[in-house]
Amino acid sequence: MSELIQTKTFEVDPVKTKRLKAVIDALTAGENPEAVKKEFHDIIKTTDAVEVAAMEQSLIEDGLSVDELQKLCEVHADLFRAGLEKGGSIKQISGHPIHTYLAENKIARRKVKTLNRTRLFGSLEALGAAVQELKPIITHYTRKENQLFPYLEKKNFTGPSRVMWGKHDEVREQFKLFDKAYEENNSAQAKKTARVLAGKIKALFFMEEKILFPNAKRLLSEADWAEIRKGEDAIGFAWIRPGAEYDPILVKPEKTSIYANFDKAVSSLTEKTEVQSPASLINLDVGKLPLEVLNLILISLPVDFSFVDADDKVLYYSDNPHRVFPRSPGVIGRDVRNCHPHKSVETVEKILDSFKKKEKTDASFWLELNGKFIYITYKPIYNKAGEYLGTLEMSMDATEIRSLEGRRTLLDW
Repeated sequence: MSELIQTKTFEVDPVKTKRLKAVIDALTAGENPEAVKKEFHDIIKTTDAVEVAAMEQSLIEDGLSVDELQKLCEVHADLFRAGLEKGGSIKQISGHPIHTYLAENKIARRKVKTLNRTRLFGSLEALGAAVQELKPIITHYTRKENQLFPYLEKKNFTGPSRVMWGKHDEVREQFKLFDKAYEENNSAQAKKTARVLAGKIKALFFMEEKILFPNAKRLLSEADWAEIRKGEDAIGFAWIRPGAEYDPILVKPEKTSIYANFDKAVSSLTEKTEVQSPASLINLDVGKLPLEVLNLILISLPVDFSFVDADDKVLYYSDNPHRVFPRSPGVIGRDVRNCHPHKSVETVEKILDSFKKKEKTDASFWLELNGKFIYITYKPIYNKAGEYLGTLEMSMDATEIRSLEGRRTLLDW
């Protein structure tokens, strides 16, 4: 029998679910919320928000009423407020982005130490395993690039995007160099690369904890952090799943949306019309489609789309489950130059400039990435009057297409 209960969307731990049900039963029976706070806190501090939601869904499917479940929300809100009133920083609450970054660094430090010990005393095979254990740190960096940096850029703090992203790429390059040395059975080169890799990761610990995070704490509001947290799951985490103790829904939103300055870009691309409902039909050049269907078509295509407007701000990306490159909501409204490592900015500007001047009609690239053949192309978009509206980026995993030979004319199901 499986140790986990399978819901429609997530696997949940039956022991935690049973404990959660006991807390709800106690509240339903009239137990003072103060009496169950510790038990509830013990459950959620090691459980992420997705799993908590899945456990709640599992209980609903088993017959728990929504009214009973809402009592739990009140306890969660009380715990959240109490954590702040006790003098602790909200950043210290499990599940807050800063708490998650620091938790990942704590694990990474141990793995760097293991790597260095193995480099000195272990075999090449053991060293290879130690390096593989460190690779999730790339997800840590990718989440910073796509979800934290955009919010800092909104505060005109662009140094991390320009400098630290380059340091991330140096780590990525060392991983590639190590893999090459390992495949070639070059023990001396592998050990040398492992030493450099460990040093670069350790340097980033310092840059994050002494420079980046203190500045981020100073510059970003709690509403900013709540928005950052909401988009983090789109990227993922290194080694851990953040706890559900921090709940971004409980953070009071700012009066001004982070997208307020972005409305102009949207309206410049479309005529003024009434807000479309999902069932509304959108007039296309040929035919009409409901908004919901159009969106589903875009995310079902085997190609990822991103659109950058005439002011070089990211207006849209297709949130495909099979994305080639990671994206998160923080990218919306971001200057496209900041969506690339600094070494690539000159190329990005050259492409955009050539499109605006109508000197070129496309730019294409292809590369090998993690054993896949990736094809990327950029195309300018003009309206019927010939005015530049923006640039469409398309990327796809073309590995299977590239390998096709002969022909297939019959269904092979």
